[in-house]
Amino acid sequence: MSTITAISTAPGNAGIGIIRLSGEKCFEILDKIFVPKHKGEIKGYSMKYGHIINSTTKDVIDEVLVSYFIAPNSYTRENMCEINSHGGMVVENKILEECLKNGATLAEPGEFTKRAFLNGRIDLSQAEAIIDIINAKTDKEMQVAQRQLRGKLSDKIEDIRKDILDIMADIEASIDYPEYDIEETTNEKIKIFLNGLEVKLNSLEKTFENGKILKEGIKTAIIGKPNVGKSSLLNLILGEERAIVSNVEGTTRDTIEEYVNINGIPLKIIDTAGIRNTIDEVEQIGVERSINILSDAELVIAVFDDSRALDDEDNKIMNLIKDKKAIILINKTDLKKGNVINSEKIKGLHKTTIPFSVLKEEGIDELYNAILKLFNMNNIDLDNTEIVTSARQKNYILRAHDALNKAKESIKNNMSIDITAICLKEILEELSSITGENVSEDIINEIFKKFCLGK
Repeated sequence: MSTITAISTAPGNAGIGIIRLSGEKCFEILDKIFVPKHKGEIKGYSMKYGHIINSTTKDVIDEVLVSYFIAPNSYTRENMCEINSHGGMVVENKILEECLKNGATLAEPGEFTKRAFLNGRIDLSQAEAIIDIINAKTDKEMQVAQRQLRGKLSDKIEDIRKDILDIMADIEASIDYPEYDIEETTNEKIKIFLNGLEVKLNSLEKTFENGKILKEGIKTAIIGKPNVGKSSLLNLILGEERAIVSNVEGTTRDTIEEYVNINGIPLKIIDTAGIRNTIDEVEQIGVERSINILSDAELVIAVFDDSRALDDEDNKIMNLIKDKKAIILINKTDLKKGNVINSEKIKGLHKTTIPFSVLKEEGIDELYNAILKLFNMNNIDLDNTEIVTSARQKNYILRAHDALNKAKESIKNNMSIDITAICLKEILEELSSITGENVSEDIINEIFKKFCLGK
C-alpha cells in the first residue's frame, strides 16, 4: 500500500499541530524533510527534536518533535511517524506539502484507522467505537465506546461464535457417522443450544435502545401554550439565557435546539412556539412546526401554568400528548394558585406529573430523575454490560435471530439435520459481519467515510 499523510489536528490556531505519515516509505520521506538535532538509528516509541525543511531550498519551515513507530507496533501496524509542529494552518499545510512532494499520498477520511482494521490490529466494531469516542457527548457514552474499543463486544460475539462452531462439529459428526445413530441426541442438544442462543441474542438486541440513547440522545420537545414558562425552563436546563423570555405572548416563533447532558444522558432538547390559535401568519407557522416536532419527539415535556385555569388550548395539548412518552410539569406552583395541580384531566393522562417552579428552580431534580426512570437508564451496568450502539450491528443481530428461528423451525418439523447446519452457518456469518470478518468492501468504505481526515 502507498504511504499516506494527513493533518490530524483540527483546523485553526493551536499550541501544536500533528501531521501523520504511515506506510512503507514513511521514514524514507521523513529523511528528506527532517533534520534531527542528533542523527542516529530510528527506534520505535521514541521522539527526535529537529527542524522540518523545504526539501528543495533547504529553508527551515518549523521546529518540531517527531515520534517514531516501527511496524507492527503502531496504530496502523505499518511504519508510522507523527510530526508535532507549532499549531497553525500555514505551517501545518507547508509540512503536509513537503510530505506529498516527496512521495506520500493524501489520506482519505479514516484511512489510518482503516489500515489498522485491514492489518488486523482492530476489528470493525472497535473501529466504530473510535468514531463514538471522538463524537461522545457524555461520560457514559465514552465509557460504552471505550469498552467496545477494548474488544469487550467482540469477545462476546466471539464466545457465541465458538459455541456455534462446537455444535456444528457435532452435526458434522452425526452426518459423517450415521451408523452410530446419534442424530436424535444431537437434535436434543441443538434445541437446548438454540434456546440459550436466543436468550443471548435477545439480551444484545435489547441493549440497542439504551445504546441509541447514549449515542444520539433523546429527542425532547418542550411544549405548552404561550407564557407557561417553556423558554425559562430551557434556560434553566441549559444554565444560560439561550431563549428570549418575555411577558408578551408569542415571543418564541421558531424552534430552538440544544444538546444538554442530564446525568450522563444526552438530550436533544427543543423549545417550541406556544401552541394556540393565532391570526399571526408567522406565529402560525411556528405553531405548526411545534406540532410536527411533537409528533417526532421521543420525549415530550408538557408545561402547564398552575396560576391559570385549564382552557381549550391546554385541552388541545393534553390530547396531543396522550399517546406519547411525556412528563407533565405544573409550573408556577410558587404562586400557590392551585388551578391545575389537582386537575382530574391531568391525572387522567396517567403521566408522571411534577409540581414545578422555574423561578425558584424547584422540581428540576425530580424532572431529571423522571427522565432516567422513563427510559430505564438508571439500571444500566456500564462496567459489566456490552451495549450495542450501532444500527449496523443491531441489523446483523436481527438477521442472526431470523436464521436462528429458521433453525428452530427445522428441528420442530423434523427436517434433515443438514438444513439446521445451513441455518447455523448463516447465524455464524451474520455475527461475523459485526466484527468485520464477513462484510463487503462497500460497507467497510461507508463506515470509514464517517471518520475525520487524519484519523
